[in-house]
Amino acid sequence: MSQWIYFIHPPRDDFAATMTDAEKEAWGRHWARLQRAFADGRVILVGPTLGHVNTGICVFDAEDEPEARAFMEEDPVIAEGFARGELRGFQVSLLRGA
Repeated sequence: MSQWIYFIHPPRDDFAATMTDAEKEAWGRHWARLQRAFADGRVILVGPTLGHVNTGICVFDAEDEPEARAFMEEDPVIAEGFARGELRGFQVSLLRGA
């Protein structure tokens, strides 16, 4: 098992403050999906950057790049075009409490 990170790039600056109803609905499904993956032990860390640009991150486990890419691309906000995903390999080197 290896670790991966995907960045969730929203379609515009100040996205969190300007979401449409359709975007809010998709992001609600995105959040529910990540909570399930966290409960299943697949997700290590998730959260948005704060400020004018609200890039999100998700650090998670996957066997290989195809599996990691599928996990990212199945995210509702990416799959439905509400955000752009960017996948990279990742290595957790220090983690408080671990």
